[in-house]
Amino acid sequence: MTDVARFARFFEGAHEGFYIGTLDAAASTTLAVNAHLKLILGYPPEHAGDQVRPFDSPRFVDPEARASLLDRLRKAGAVSDHLVRLRRLDNSIAWVEVTATAEPGAPGEGLRVEAVLRDVGERRKLDDQSRDIQAQLLQAEKMAALGHTISGVAHELNNPLATILSWAERLSDQPPDEKTRRGLAVILGEAERAARIVRNLLTFARKRQSTRAMVDVNQVVKETLALRTYEQRVSNITLIEALASGLPQVFADAHQIKQVLLNLVINAEQAMLTTHGRGTLVVRTWHDPEKGSVLLEINDDGPGVPPEVQSRIFDPFFTTKEVGKGTGLGLSVAYALVQEHGGRIWVRSEGKTGASFCVELPVAMRPAPAGAAAPQTGSVSLDQFKGARVLVVEDEPALAVAVSEALGDAGFVVDRAGDGEEGLTRLAEQSYELIVCDLKMPRIDGMQFYRAMAAATPALARRVIFVTGDVAGTDAERFLEETGCRWLSKPFRLGDLLRAARDTLS
Repeated sequence: MTDVARFARFFEGAHEGFYIGTLDAAASTTLAVNAHLKLILGYPPEHAGDQVRPFDSPRFVDPEARASLLDRLRKAGAVSDHLVRLRRLDNSIAWVEVTATAEPGAPGEGLRVEAVLRDVGERRKLDDQSRDIQAQLLQAEKMAALGHTISGVAHELNNPLATILSWAERLSDQPPDEKTRRGLAVILGEAERAARIVRNLLTFARKRQSTRAMVDVNQVVKETLALRTYEQRVSNITLIEALASGLPQVFADAHQIKQVLLNLVINAEQAMLTTHGRGTLVVRTWHDPEKGSVLLEINDDGPGVPPEVQSRIFDPFFTTKEVGKGTGLGLSVAYALVQEHGGRIWVRSEGKTGASFCVELPVAMRPAPAGAAAPQTGSVSLDQFKGARVLVVEDEPALAVAVSEALGDAGFVVDRAGDGEEGLTRLAEQSYELIVCDLKMPRIDGMQFYRAMAAATPALARRVIFVTGDVAGTDAERFLEETGCRWLSKPFRLGDLLRAARDTLS
């Protein structure tokens, strides 16, 4: 075999794109290309080689990139691993590294160029995925730090909210005039609204261990949509709720179902805003008794999901958004969480008339825990416990006064302590039938107080009601589970406190 034949076989069989031709400011001329370069640029093998011109202006996605490449070849006579984006025959984009040498050609011919072109699209995809993973890890670290911060902020907010609610509730029990009654109703409503916002922030700012319970899907939907109310209002997105009444409960982690729903809602919002700058979002729930499942549907009037994308839309890192606009993890996380709950999730979309994402969750077959009581309303009778002595251990003076006076109005004899240390002193001086204790306090906190109190007076160990601004995912949550004591999340209604007192003393 001659040297020419060996070179020709190497040239055609190489797994890199080879190019020989000329290049000037206006155009390029191809003298020879190999089969792999045709493959990179999307040309069929039988396509004429001189018609494959990778360095023509229309092939460059970025027009200035061609001028930059030509300028470097003229000045340095070579480039190495020079990254460009070229259009394939079907106008899709290929990331290509160019290593080339150049020398002046014949007069009027421009530069004579010999180049190796390497398709680095897969490598860049892996690099992008690696960056996405790194970004997710950094975000997880940020969220962990944010969780600690928000936990403290929630406690500081929930204390004044609890005080506002307690005093508004106490005043509303008096016979006020109509104007005062309306004002108190507004105060109660807005304080409860603020409390819901704080709880929702706590839910999504911190990762929690999976904790499943009997869940009302409609309630989860309402709480999640409340998080998006402001964003939807300022973005001209109209929300339509069509929630079926009487849905059976599902056995699920409410936090994870919220995460699924939030991912789907935000995905729909972004699709509509990108296409129309506005939109209509419809959220429906219904019960399918034949399948024994509860279904949730999120429908948008965005651009829809093309058929070729639907089969991949739940794949990790798959996204149709621009680079830097999405990680491609939202829908895959939703898919994984629904699968963990024994359910399924799918998308329906035809043409460009929007998309519907459906979530199906099995109806709970697990019975409610024995002794679990439904929320109660109305007045609480405590006549049989009048005169019982109660110790309120609370470091917030305004809240301590409101709680103490409410208990006093109900017939209890109430003492107060400003922290756990003062509470232990009170216990040494006086016996009590009931203790209402905050968890987070200076010097000696609620957990330390309880352990010391339980060791000294074991009979009181199950007659403690804890109040706290936040327990989810913390040591306090495990502590409350271990003690089995009742607890109320700040801000709470006085009626809930009185019912807890009655049940604990009973």
